[in-house]
Amino acid sequence: MTTLADYREERLKKLGELKARGINPYPSKSHRDTKIKAVLNDFEKLQGSTVTIAGRITTIRSFGKLAFIKVRDYTGEVQIFMTDGESTGDLLGIKDIKLLDTGDFIEATGKVEKSKTGEISVFANQVRLLTKALRPLPGRDGFTNKEERFRRRYVDMNVNLEVRERMVRRSKFWQATRDFMNKHGFIEINTPVLELTTGGADATPFVTHMDALDQDYYLRISHELPLKRLLGAGFEKVYDIGPRFRNEGVDDEHLPEHIAFESYAAYEDYEDGMNLYEEMIKYVAKETWGTLEFDVGGFHINLDGKWPRIKYADLLKEKFNVDVFNPDREKLKQILLDDFKKSSDKNDKAAKKSLDHTLEVASDARLIDAVWKIIRKTSAGPYWLVEEPLALSPLAKVVPDNPKVTQRFHPIIAGTEMGNGYSELNDPLDQLARFEEQQALRDAGDTEAQMLDQDFVEMLEYGMPPACGWGNSERNFWLLEGVSGREGVPFPIIKPTK
Repeated sequence: MTTLADYREERLKKLGELKARGINPYPSKSHRDTKIKAVLNDFEKLQGSTVTIAGRITTIRSFGKLAFIKVRDYTGEVQIFMTDGESTGDLLGIKDIKLLDTGDFIEATGKVEKSKTGEISVFANQVRLLTKALRPLPGRDGFTNKEERFRRRYVDMNVNLEVRERMVRRSKFWQATRDFMNKHGFIEINTPVLELTTGGADATPFVTHMDALDQDYYLRISHELPLKRLLGAGFEKVYDIGPRFRNEGVDDEHLPEHIAFESYAAYEDYEDGMNLYEEMIKYVAKETWGTLEFDVGGFHINLDGKWPRIKYADLLKEKFNVDVFNPDREKLKQILLDDFKKSSDKNDKAAKKSLDHTLEVASDARLIDAVWKIIRKTSAGPYWLVEEPLALSPLAKVVPDNPKVTQRFHPIIAGTEMGNGYSELNDPLDQLARFEEQQALRDAGDTEAQMLDQDFVEMLEYGMPPACGWGNSERNFWLLEGVSGREGVPFPIIKPTK
């Protein structure tokens, strides 16, 4: 059986022969003047003209004085039709085709015509080597192991072209987000990744050390607090798109590093926000996938039409008869235990240990949130979840006629929260009190509770206008694309091997 080492050894011999002939197998310059898509789409215009194409060899068939080489660039794949030709300088003729392999990058100059079988081809008697590949690309059927695909994603995107196209849609997703926000008067401003005090979300941060200052810093878990400082600085509509880091587990909906988007608009509240971001989600979906209807996670979703608004307390009362304002701790724990017993993790010792820890140390608010997530995972949506309890929203303003709940809103779609927004808190004394409450939870062992950010409170004391804030991550893309988080990013984090 031929092994990868055998293939590599054979290609190394070819590499040595090329070098012995004075051919540079890795030249810096390509003379390509035409992309393959143009050859295929503009054949009538280009027929009979001379073009130079370049790309990776996908197949080689040689029959004495005839050779057919399929070459693919980013835009498409075309056949190079070779007839008898001599090697000259760094150009390889028909007799030296044996020095080429699938995976090599070449360029060819020739006329655009159709072969006898009617296939659009570039007729060239010589080709030029641009890159000698020392490892063969596997066939599609031989490269299906997910871990191997994640580990060698550059191979995956060559073998499974749909993965490459997914990354194109991911780019369109964020470009559409930028286009929408820019059209609505927002300014994109990049904010720091390293923070002395991290906040804006309930998450465990990564810690790093800055040698220059001999000081520990956190990788941001949210863009929120720096962007709101910009509102205090006089900006009225700002947003940022970039990575954030949360030191948590990896599952279909979560990656420790991922791209996120947050925006803030002065003189607006959560009602304005729901109107704006419902429009944005629809716009981005249409621009990225060309539709507002999706079948994902067992749900059929139609984003069109006006989304209903459902109150948090009403939903928990209806589904589990839970009073979120006077919670029965034992009842909450029993609901979580009963749900676990019905889950696929019921025999997972690590999952059971994690649940037991939650039931032991979690605050009532955390238990209520965990019960809500049972409801969420069965919700098709779309709908807006509104008026979350104050204990779960330390940065949001309260509803004037019900100070127990906040002006917070989540879009619920296909079993997940596709964003988070609220009327921002700008009372410095209220904010300080909430920070102190969160810090107390943190000091008691809740590593996801928010830190007390004295500098942010100081900014609020100088004054920040009323505002609506919003954030969503690329989880929205993964969801509507119908893939897991690791499948939805170009290079997922994976445990290294030698």
